[in-house]
Amino acid sequence: MPAGAVPPGDDVERHAPVWQSSPPGSIYDYIRVASFSLDRHGRIDQWSDRATEFFGVPAEEAIGRDPVTAFAPPDVRPRAQERLQDILNGREWTGLVPYQDADGVEGLAEVYVMPADHGALCIAVDVSTLRQIETDLAASQAVFGQSPMGFVLFDTRLRLIRVNDRFAAVFGRGTDEHRGRGPHDFLSRVEADRLSAALRQVLETGEPVLDMPLVGTVPGDPSRRRWSMSLYRLHSGTGRPIGVAGLAMDVTGRQRAEREAAHARRNLALLNEAGSRIGTSLDLETTARELLDVAVPHFCDLASVDLYQALLSGEEDLTGTNDGSGQVRRVAFASAVSDAPVVAPDGDDDSVADGPIVVGAVHRYRFSSPSARALRTAQPQVLDGDSGADAGYLGGTLAQSTLVVPMVARDTVLGLVHFSRAKGSEPFTERDRMLAEELAARAAIFIDNARLYRREHERALILQRSLLPPDDPEAAGLDIACRYLPGSMEAEVGGDWFDVIELPGHRTALVVGDVMGRGLRAAVAMGELRTAVRTLAMLDLEPAEVLGALDDVVGGLGAPGRTRRAKDSVDDLSEVYLATCVYVVYDAVTRRCTIANAGHLPPVVVEPGETPLLLELPRGVPLGVGGEPFEEIEVQLTDGALLALYTDGLVESRSHPLDEGLDAFRASLADPARTLEDVCDHVLATLDTAHGEDDIALLMARIRGLPEEHVGDWRLEPQPTSVARARELARDQLLTWGLDGLVDTTELLVSELVTNALRHGYGEIRLRLLLDRTLVCEVWDSALLQPRRRRARDTDEGGRGLQLVAMLSQSWGSRRTHRGKTVWFELALRGGDPSPSGPSVDDLLSMF
Repeated sequence: MPAGAVPPGDDVERHAPVWQSSPPGSIYDYIRVASFSLDRHGRIDQWSDRATEFFGVPAEEAIGRDPVTAFAPPDVRPRAQERLQDILNGREWTGLVPYQDADGVEGLAEVYVMPADHGALCIAVDVSTLRQIETDLAASQAVFGQSPMGFVLFDTRLRLIRVNDRFAAVFGRGTDEHRGRGPHDFLSRVEADRLSAALRQVLETGEPVLDMPLVGTVPGDPSRRRWSMSLYRLHSGTGRPIGVAGLAMDVTGRQRAEREAAHARRNLALLNEAGSRIGTSLDLETTARELLDVAVPHFCDLASVDLYQALLSGEEDLTGTNDGSGQVRRVAFASAVSDAPVVAPDGDDDSVADGPIVVGAVHRYRFSSPSARALRTAQPQVLDGDSGADAGYLGGTLAQSTLVVPMVARDTVLGLVHFSRAKGSEPFTERDRMLAEELAARAAIFIDNARLYRREHERALILQRSLLPPDDPEAAGLDIACRYLPGSMEAEVGGDWFDVIELPGHRTALVVGDVMGRGLRAAVAMGELRTAVRTLAMLDLEPAEVLGALDDVVGGLGAPGRTRRAKDSVDDLSEVYLATCVYVVYDAVTRRCTIANAGHLPPVVVEPGETPLLLELPRGVPLGVGGEPFEEIEVQLTDGALLALYTDGLVESRSHPLDEGLDAFRASLADPARTLEDVCDHVLATLDTAHGEDDIALLMARIRGLPEEHVGDWRLEPQPTSVARARELARDQLLTWGLDGLVDTTELLVSELVTNALRHGYGEIRLRLLLDRTLVCEVWDSALLQPRRRRARDTDEGGRGLQLVAMLSQSWGSRRTHRGKTVWFELALRGGDPSPSGPSVDDLLSMF
C-alpha cells in the first residue's frame, strides 16, 4: 500500500486511497518531532524544516557539519563525539541531548538514532512535551477510570470512540464493546433522536448543551432511569472539530427527591390555600364548594362532596350515621376533565340513583360498598378504576384511582369526599391520602360549625319573629307599614323592636325602641321589654306613666328579683341594660297623638302639602338610667298625615354624622303620596341601610281618622231618666248605621253602664258610640273609682251588671281619664250580619 493511503477496514471515513500529507495541527506538531540524517562520515546530509524550527539552526548551517558541533552545547561535546562514533560503527542509540534554539532557550531533546547503510536516520522529540503528554494521558485515564459520572467521546460520525467504566457498567457492556456504537444502540428511539440532534448541533455550532435530560432503562432494571448529559465539542490544536465529549450523570435519585420536595411544597401550598379559602361562609354548600375549589385541579381531577340528608335538614339526630346507611345528598361536584356528573353504583333500594348523580340529588350507598364502609368506620378507602361496586361512581373509565374520605368533626361523621384522578395522572400515594384526610377534616370542622350555626340561627329567627308584630299590623284609623333589618345578616337578631298595640276606644299605641347592644342577649332583653310594654299598655296608662313603669322594669333586668339595681353595687357592667323608647298613643276619633320619649330620636311628621318635620319632644333619659321623670306632649294631626318612627341605625353610621342622616331621611319622605309600602321601600333604598353597624326598625303610619258620621257622642244629666234616654240614643244610632242585629244587646249593656255611672259616680255622664272594625260603646263619668267585677250572692238583688257586660260583649274594661274614668265594651261586627250569638241558658243561670 502506498505511504499516506488510508487502510480499508479502519473506523474512519471510507474514501478512495489518496496521497496526503499530515494536516496542520496534527499530533506531530503538538509533540514537536524533528528529523535529520547523517552520511557515513557522521556529517549531516539532510536537515528537515521541522529540525530548523526545533533546534533553531538553518539547513545551510547544519548540512555538512557533525550534529555535535551543529546544536550540542560545548560542555557536552566530548561525550557526544564518543556516542557519534559508536553510531557510525552501526549501534543504535537513544539518549537525551541538551540544545539551545535560535532564541537562546535551552531545552532537552530525546534523540533516536538508527544506523543505515548510507549513515544514520535521527529523530528528535522535545522531552518536556512528551512529559506533558504522559501527564495528560495519566490524568485522562484517572478521570475516565475513577469518576462516578459517565464520560463518553463521540467522533464526527456520532459514534462512540471511548467510554469510561461507569458508563459501561450502567449499560451492561465492557468499555471496548461500546466503541463504534451510536445513540440508537443504548437509548430508545425518541431519546436517541434527541441525543443525535444535540450532538449534531454541538458539532455544527460549537455551542455546548448543558444538563440535557435523557430517560431510559438499563439492562436488568425495568424501572425508568433519568440522566443529565452535558455536551461540548473537541478541537485539535488548530481548532479543527474532532468530536464531541459528553458528561452523563444519573439524576434519578435527585429527581425523585426533587419530585418529593415538589409534592411536599404543593401539599403545604394546598393546606395554606385551604386555610385561607375554606370556611369563609357559614353555609354548608358554600363550604363544600370551597373545598373542591382547592382540591381541583391541583390535587385531583374530579371531586364531589356528599353530606347526610339529616344534617342538611337540620335534624338533631343524624339518623344512619352509625352504620353508613343514611341518605346523603350531593352538595358539590367539580371536575377538570369533564362536566358530566358521575354515575352512582347500584343500590339496595329505590333511593339509590341508577344514573348520574347531579348536585342536589339524594341517594344511599349500598351497605357493602366502600363508600358505606367509609361512612361506617370513619376510615378512608382507596379505590382503583377496576375495584368493583364503586367503580361506576368514578365515571366509567375516566378515573384510575379514587380516595373516599369521610368527613368527621367532633367524633361525628358528616359525609364523604371523593377525590379522583383521571387515567394518565399519577396514582394517589400514602402522602396524598394523608393530605386528603387533612383537607376533609378541615372542611368538616367548618361544615359542622355551619351546621351548629344554622341550628342556632333558626332558633334565633324563631325568637326574633316571635318578638316582632305581624307583618301587616292593623289599627283603627291608621294605615300601618313596617320594616326590620338586622345589623348583621348572619345573626338576624338584635335589640331593636317596634310594636302596634290596639287600645280601647279605637286608640292605638305605636312603640319603637332600641336596647343598647347586639345579638341574642339584646334580643332577649328586647323581648322582655316588649312584653312589659304590652302589659302596661293594656292597663291604659298615659304614655309618660308607661315609660316610668318601663324604666323600673329595665333597671331590674340585670338583677333578677330586684326592681331597681343599686348604683353603688354594680360590679359587672356587662349586666347593665339601657334602652331608648318612644311611645305614641293615637286617638282615631280626635286624630290626636300623645307622645312620650325616653332618650329616643323624635318621630317625623309629614302633613299633606308640607315639608317633613322633626317633632320637638322632651328628650328624656334612656330606660334603665332611672331617677328622672318622663314628660309627654300632644300633637294634633290631620287626615293623610304621615307619622314615621325609627331607630338610630336608619340615620346614623360611621360614614356620616347623625344630622346628615336625619336630613336624608326627611328628604326621602318628601313625596308621601305613594303607598306606605312604597314609602318604606323608597326610604330603605335611599338611605345607607347596608352598613351592618346597627339594627334598623322603621314604623310608618298614615292618619285615617274616624269619619264624623261613625261617631255618636252625647252628654246626659246625672238623673234616672238618662238611662232610658241612653237606650233610645243608642238604638237610633245603630239603626242609622244599619246594625239592627246589635240593637237589643247594645241597649241592654248601655243601660247597665249608665246605671252604674248614676249609682257609683257623679257629675255629668257622657255616652259615645264608635263604629270602625268593631262597635265600641263608652260611658264617661267624673268618679275615679274603677268598677270591679264580682260574683253576686244568691240573695243579692244587684251586682250582676258587669257579669252581663262581660258575657255579652267581645271585651270590656275601664280606664282613668283626666277628669274621671271611662267604662267601655266592644261588640264584633260579623260580615254583613252583625248579630252576635248570645249567651247560653247555662251562662245566664250561672249568674244567679
